[in-house]
Amino acid sequence: MNNNRLMGLGIVLAIFAFIASQCFYTVREDKQALVLRFGEPVRTENAYGIEEDAGLKFKVPVMESVRFYDRKNLVLDLEGQPILASDQERLVVDAFIRYRITDVRQFYEAFNTRVAAEIQMKNILDSLIRDTLGSVESPEIISGQRVNLMNAIEDRANARAETGRFGLRIEDVRIKRADLPNENASRVFNRMSADRQEQSAEKRGEGERSKRTIIAEADKDVQILIANARKQSEIIKGEGDKQRNRIYADAYNLDPEFFAFYRSMEAYKKGLGKKSTYVLSPDSDFLGYLDDQGGR
Repeated sequence: MNNNRLMGLGIVLAIFAFIASQCFYTVREDKQALVLRFGEPVRTENAYGIEEDAGLKFKVPVMESVRFYDRKNLVLDLEGQPILASDQERLVVDAFIRYRITDVRQFYEAFNTRVAAEIQMKNILDSLIRDTLGSVESPEIISGQRVNLMNAIEDRANARAETGRFGLRIEDVRIKRADLPNENASRVFNRMSADRQEQSAEKRGEGERSKRTIIAEADKDVQILIANARKQSEIIKGEGDKQRNRIYADAYNLDPEFFAFYRSMEAYKKGLGKKSTYVLSPDSDFLGYLDDQGGR
């Protein structure tokens, strides 16, 4: 009897556990859930863009089922594909994208599964990469200065996703590698080197022209400064001569005889102090103040 009771209790517990497993499910923090009723979406749990709502959830047994999708960023690698640049050079480009499921209902209706979504996204991205990179020359792709190109691909991919109601957003597009086939590499790199040398020569030429311009401007400024200084010097000298002549005139007016004596002394100082020989007449005016009989 006891064995029958234990067996019956075990059966009841098993049935209860089965019913509970069909009624309850757990949504992890890094997942979002889409609840389907007979295959049609009816609600979401812990969906992206709303307040986090992970934990134990209830569903109607048999009638409802649950699909789980990632809440975090996902990565899709795009294998190397041939690209024809605008200068007709062929490249092999490897890229990858990071994307996020932003609307699980739209995502389910557009793709159902992540595998199907990535197959379609790969086809779209391959086409966009060929189209975008094909509009520029190969050095721009190879050089690594291609942020604008990747941003353009990302914007166009998101526009396609929005138009198609894919329920996802491209977060980032990155080119991992952009290589030339071996037969093209040497020729393209030589051309890139020649372009860099031409740019370098042009920069040096601009530098020399700037140098000559600066020197010419400096010389011009120096000449202007010298001319202004000479002009100012002549003005000051003229003012000094004018003042000296005025002093002489005032002195002459005050005492003409003393002024004549002073001027003669100045002349003696300048003329007789250099060990020079002069032949003069005794009655020369120059010797007037040296004549003892004149009382000087």
